[in-house]
Amino acid sequence: MIDILTQKPNLVIVDDHLIFRQCLQSLISSSSIANIIGEASNGNDFIELLTHLQPDMVLMDIDMPFMNGIDATRKALELMPDLKIIVFSMFANEEYYSKMIDYGVKGFILKSSGFHELENAIETVMMGDTYFSNELLRKIINNYGHKIVSKSLENHDLTDREIEILQNIFLSLTTEEIALKLCISPKTVKSHRSNLLEKTYCKNTPQLILYALKHKIIVL
Repeated sequence: MIDILTQKPNLVIVDDHLIFRQCLQSLISSSSIANIIGEASNGNDFIELLTHLQPDMVLMDIDMPFMNGIDATRKALELMPDLKIIVFSMFANEEYYSKMIDYGVKGFILKSSGFHELENAIETVMMGDTYFSNELLRKIINNYGHKIVSKSLENHDLTDREIEILQNIFLSLTTEEIALKLCISPKTVKSHRSNLLEKTYCKNTPQLILYALKHKIIVL
């Protein structure tokens, strides 16, 4: 893997639209945020690429022929568990994202997002954090509509500090940024994050964010 402080990540684009891949490659290359080392139009071609390429990161579409992004993600992370995958799609269906989260995807943004957000997502994920765009979260929570069920916060025994930490996680702040903002140590932030995951039975940060929205701990 790369030294994220001195080198750009080696990146593969997986999307079934040629023009989109070409435009994205041009934007990323001109901005020097990553090295494009390959591209694929479907999941089958992408898995084949992994037999001779060692990317640090993948931008993955969901809806593709032959093998969709969900199956491709699962197979890729079985082959390369440390591979960092960012879902870059038009879909805002929570079912898709729940599966991707379970497989180990680290970032989620919509294609309608601006390029600056893509830059933020790449940088954030390469630094070891997760990234979930607010636009995507808004669309997902709107899709729930009447299906949203409010549950009592007391049932989960979240402290005021844990709720404060959760609110800042939702804002996509890193552990260090949260620590600086709240005048506590990064170690304390990590401890609160672990407690939040344990109390809500979530496996990772994206699941925690979705949980907070579904149960109205955070209201958009």
